[in-house]
Amino acid sequence: MHIVVCIKQVPDSAQIRVHPVTNTIMRQGVPAIVNPYDLFSLEEALRLKDKHGGRVTVISMGPPQAEGALKKCIAFGADAAILVTDRAFAGADTLATSFALASAIQQIEKDMKVDMVFAGKQTIDGDTAQVGPGIAKRLNMQLLTYVSQIDTLDMSKGEIQVQRRAEGGVQVLQTKLPCLITMLEGTNEMRFATMENMFRAARYPVNFWNKDTAGIEDVSKIGLKGSPTLVSKVFAPQPNTKPAEIIDTESHEPRDISLTLINKLFTQHPKLCDSIVKQAA
Repeated sequence: MHIVVCIKQVPDSAQIRVHPVTNTIMRQGVPAIVNPYDLFSLEEALRLKDKHGGRVTVISMGPPQAEGALKKCIAFGADAAILVTDRAFAGADTLATSFALASAIQQIEKDMKVDMVFAGKQTIDGDTAQVGPGIAKRLNMQLLTYVSQIDTLDMSKGEIQVQRRAEGGVQVLQTKLPCLITMLEGTNEMRFATMENMFRAARYPVNFWNKDTAGIEDVSKIGLKGSPTLVSKVFAPQPNTKPAEIIDTESHEPRDISLTLINKLFTQHPKLCDSIVKQAA
């Protein structure tokens, strides 16, 4: 069994600042971390490896500095790591990123068949949740998103059964391999790196792939040329300095509280009632 896990090195969102003049994200001095959502997928891939055997390859697209994130995944127990890095990838949006990673995974398959691809639900810097599904579409893989639990995996039949968190509850889905899975947050807990794996990670030579090694011939589909997304402005929300308003009600009954809040809302926004009636009609 061969599992590929897509990860991304992202700036620590707790320390990100926005430039007050240019309205761009200030990355200088902000520590980089492995995208937290990707760690849930990595842990699940490692658990499948522990149970069924096989190989786990982690792959990322980013600058050369992302090597540190891949080495950390090796320390957790991954077998191989590939960094897809090239100046031609600069400025890539989710469409161009999914194309580059899908092309690289196709190159990986030439050496060893890929049975499953794992990806994080989303990234904390983009929050689009589009790269994983984009890879699945390009590789013609079955897509299982927001997976909360893997119930069974039968490699002899090439089938997997999972539980998927949906808006109306939990869906139990069964499909054929190969497939791409995005794990939901909180589904597992990342293991601690062993001393042996930490030493191995320190010595491990991460494979650097440029666009040619990744099998990309059409450069119009990568980087800025392959990115139709345009970000017009990035800004930090203005802090609310207005003090909280205390509203008194006749009683603590839910009905009285609700009526008081509704009356207050309609008083402050007189056009809201007409708007609701118009939409309902």
